[in-house]
Amino acid sequence: MTTVGILGTIHNPELRERYHCSLSLYKDVIQEFKPDIICGEVHPQSWLRYLKDKNDRGYWGEPASEYWELIFPLCEAQNITFVPIDWFELDVWNAFDPFNGYSSVERKELEQRDDHWFTEQMETYRFGEIPFNSNEFDSATKQKYEWLYQVNPKAQNFRWVVRNQIMIQRVKNTVEAHPGKRILCIIGADHNYIFQEELLKEPVELLYPLR
Repeated sequence: MTTVGILGTIHNPELRERYHCSLSLYKDVIQEFKPDIICGEVHPQSWLRYLKDKNDRGYWGEPASEYWELIFPLCEAQNITFVPIDWFELDVWNAFDPFNGYSSVERKELEQRDDHWFTEQMETYRFGEIPFNSNEFDSATKQKYEWLYQVNPKAQNFRWVVRNQIMIQRVKNTVEAHPGKRILCIIGADHNYIFQEELLKEPVELLYPLR
């Protein structure tokens, strides 16, 4: 049977340091899983740009630093196949800002509430052996995105629902194309809960959290 694992990461180096989820921890977890394939939160166009020029760091800070500093070199050193699974459309992304249409006062209040949700998420770092890979983190995160959907359903559908549907479908395509392999999904930790919910429906052995 195909084995699929989920590893949720924090993209910001300062936050990784603060909350004890270093790249060395991620490296240890990846090596423990022994993946044949890594499905990573990287846009396919960014991946193609990287293959042409390994000094090309993409755009909008994408891919995240853990890919340049750890995952890409590890895949090359250990002959792990990398599959980019992210999705977004740069030319229309800002048009779907979740706080569009609100007054400046309302926007400030919504941004403060968004910051509050982020704080709640970060406070879960003590749970589990891999920070932000836990039921506690996933519960807070799911509530955050349910709130965002109430704030702006149109924006949330575009930025979150559809994006995750496409990312997960790319994982499913990889599973179908590589039966019996060990496939590791490395994604921003916010995606953990929805990946788990959807991949539990698939005929795979799903491992999450990985410790």
